[in-house]
Amino acid sequence: MEHLLNGLRAAGERTRLRILFLLAAGELTVKDITSILGQSQPRISRHLKLMCDAGLLERHREGSWVFFRRTESGPQAALARMICDMMPSRDAVIARDLQRLETVHTARSEAARSYFEANAADWDEIRSLHVDEAEVEAALKDALGTGEIGTLFDLGTGTGRMLELFGGMIGAGIGIDESREMLKLARANLEQAGYRHCQVRQADIYNLPYANAAADAVIIHQVLHFLEEPAAAIREAARILAPEGRLVIADFARHELEFLRDQHAHRRLGIADEAMTSWTAAAGLKVVSQKRLTPNANSARDRLTVSIWRVEHAGDDTGAAVVGAGKVENAL
Repeated sequence: MEHLLNGLRAAGERTRLRILFLLAAGELTVKDITSILGQSQPRISRHLKLMCDAGLLERHREGSWVFFRRTESGPQAALARMICDMMPSRDAVIARDLQRLETVHTARSEAARSYFEANAADWDEIRSLHVDEAEVEAALKDALGTGEIGTLFDLGTGTGRMLELFGGMIGAGIGIDESREMLKLARANLEQAGYRHCQVRQADIYNLPYANAAADAVIIHQVLHFLEEPAAAIREAARILAPEGRLVIADFARHELEFLRDQHAHRRLGIADEAMTSWTAAAGLKVVSQKRLTPNANSARDRLTVSIWRVEHAGDDTGAAVVGAGKVENAL
């Protein structure tokens, strides 16, 4: 009863209700919330602290940024969800808040898209900030395994390098990206490699135009740290992944290189292991193996550790036939 009373007292104020409803849609910083609600930072910070203390909100720090979101687990999660479900979404104030929230998300997406298009020609060179690319690619091959792969999806394909890397061992490959400039490079690279069974498509990584279980394997290579909602991208990957499929994710481990936000449009300073475990579990998946690739002592300054996770559907132990390239044609 005390948890319930504390939660109700913490939420029982007009601005705090608005904040709770906004944070049900995803993570935001104090700066984001102040711009949406048009209130001072000290006032917003006080509201956030009260709701965090009551367990309605969660907070986590990444470098100099602090992100908040609605609690999704623990004794107060059900109360937070119930309060949000009761909020009148047609209310004029709530509707305006949601419009401003969409403006914040759009501005971030446009900044990332502009960065990608400006740097498409030397994107692979930018990726050299981390450990040697050949080492990363060898680890990716180990994680994906040597078995036959019918249809491989590469989400956030960029220059199409992952399709080039695995083109010789797959029946068909689909690369997904939102940037037309990236897709131009990817198409040129795949044509040069002679991989006519691979193709690239412009699409939203959160809403893929493909059927459930369309993929025998999915790769997400150095993409999640750019995304507003990595968990949503993983859920969509889980949706298109066949029951015995393999999802391989490569991304930077947590780090403190703040300049990557301003100069390279990174949304997150790497991906923590506990975050990956949480995101995959929420999508009905499980991490079955992980490898960390760390720069050697002579080159570690301003270079990043890369984590590679192999992920599968949770509890899937039965066999399934590998589906070939024909699945892609049916899924388009």
